Amino acid sequence: MKVLLLVQKEQRAILDRLYEGIAAHCECDLRWLTSAEQRNLRAYFRREVDVTKYDRIVFFLRFKQEIRQAGFIRTLPNLVILEHDAYQNYIPCKYTGKFSEHYRKLPWARVLSSGFVVSERLREEGFDAVFVPKGYDQTLLQDQGIERDIELAFVGSTNSVAYSGRKALLDELGQVEPLVVTRTKSGEEYCQTLNRIRFFVSADVGMGEYMIKNFEAMACGCVLLAYDQGDAENRALGLQDMENVVFYRNIPQLQSKLATLRVDPELAARIAVNGRNLAMSQFSFATIGQRIVKELEPALRKAAAISWIERLRAVLGI
Repeated sequence: MKVLLLVQKEQRAILDRLYEGIAAHCECDLRWLTSAEQRNLRAYFRREVDVTKYDRIVFFLRFKQEIRQAGFIRTLPNLVILEHDAYQNYIPCKYTGKFSEHYRKLPWARVLSSGFVVSERLREEGFDAVFVPKGYDQTLLQDQGIERDIELAFVGSTNSVAYSGRKALLDELGQVEPLVVTRTKSGEEYCQTLNRIRFFVSADVGMGEYMIKNFEAMACGCVLLAYDQGDAENRALGLQDMENVVFYRNIPQLQSKLATLRVDPELAARIAVNGRNLAMSQFSFATIGQRIVKELEPALRKAAAISWIERLRAVLGI
């Protein structure tokens, strides 16, 4: 299968290993699009792409730019959209309902969503949605076996409307526990920081799925204290409370479980090892890349006939 994979050139997350994982299982033409190229896909395709050469055209681009160009995008054959932010379709934010609105204009496209329940909801709306979880860079992030001198911490951003629930929970927890909230550079500094943390607090409040930091923390050997996203999401990922992860729904529950782990370090160590092993076996970018290619292979829905007038408008931008 020959795949054209279009990704963002300017992106804070380091996803190179994910793209390598995809390329390892198909004939992959990887293109890194600048912000300017994403803003004018019509011009980019006219200049750089022969769509007849590819069995699948995969978008992993900024949603903000995609929704402005649906008229052109709907003229592309064999389209698959890889999306890590579709949970925003179902939470109060500036993109509430926008993903559904966009996909209704592209009903034959396949959507690979990183949330199990999000995928289920999209399918209920009639879309060809498939669940492929987020993962972690197995070459950058590993358990280094060093001393964990930070007991309780969160590493990452809280500066976003989508993260308002995260910030509120972390602020509340910080009032009653010695919580460290920090940010680091990607790569080695991030890995070293995760390896210093015994209990990593994941606070994906109201998101309905688990963000990439959960898998990164598990892979680095932290005990993951994760805000519970529900039984369906947990089963889909193989997460089991007090076995390979610690779930909580509120601060008192988190404190109660944390107290148990503090007096039973063997239990904490067992949860950390089980979580690390699960991450390594199921959520490395090498594994996730293979899963993505597997979900590209089934036949796509037949696209509706597009009139010559619509195609002309798409080409001319009118």
